[in-house]
Amino acid sequence: MDTELFRTGREAVRERLAELGLTRPLPLSRTLVGAESTRAGSFGGFHHPDQGYRHLQAVSVITMYGPMEGDTPVHPELALLDLLRAWAHDSLHYGSRRRYVDVAGVPTRVQYGINFRRTNGASYSSTDTADAGHTRNLGVVMEGACDREARRLTREAAALAGVAEPDDLTRRLAFRDVTGNLSPTDVAANPRRAEGEEGTYLASLTRYERGVNQRYAVFLAEFAPGEEEELHVLLLRGVISGRTAGISEWLDERHGPGTFAGAFQASDYFAPSAIP
Repeated sequence: MDTELFRTGREAVRERLAELGLTRPLPLSRTLVGAESTRAGSFGGFHHPDQGYRHLQAVSVITMYGPMEGDTPVHPELALLDLLRAWAHDSLHYGSRRRYVDVAGVPTRVQYGINFRRTNGASYSSTDTADAGHTRNLGVVMEGACDREARRLTREAAALAGVAEPDDLTRRLAFRDVTGNLSPTDVAANPRRAEGEEGTYLASLTRYERGVNQRYAVFLAEFAPGEEEELHVLLLRGVISGRTAGISEWLDERHGPGTFAGAFQASDYFAPSAIP
């Protein structure tokens, strides 16, 4: 299989991440790709269950897009684009600022990018409700920022290689997903447009698009109308450096003092811990 599409895209990702302050993306030696399964009807890709970046092990665990009953992708171009999106996405997770402390002998993460957690488990921002069309959760904002950038880079790689949108419905949705071109209509109807694991995959794709990418787009439109890309870049630089000062200053200039904390900080974040 010709992997030029992935190799060329990977270099473009490296250059872009370096511009953002991440000079060392996720090593391929720490990227584990499941390419074949003995399970009947197995179907892989970015939205396969239980895959993604493992922060404590600093390893990305992903699967090859498409049917996995053989070791060669059925749809090579789409599989390579899916891998590029996953690698770029997890490279940003790999390069996100992290801080750990020892709590009773257990390494406990208290900072991930621009999100924080106290040693008692309290998270800086509250979880969004399931039916929310917006977000006030920093985890969703950071995930959305990483995927927006990964999909933009994948879209450029697809355009450069001249990869056309597939005619088949399910593959067309997957192509629009990896290139960031899903429309609200694409994910508004019943997501089970296929049977078995492929149908489960499309349902997962829909949940992720609606729960992460659409909410992040709404957040940018709320807080940076007409300046979405500027805030997006500031957020990515903050995720990599772990510093919120630039983001806070930018938001304060447009929405008043304390915008960052006002939008994201949970009311009980600094509630006193119980003393044993």
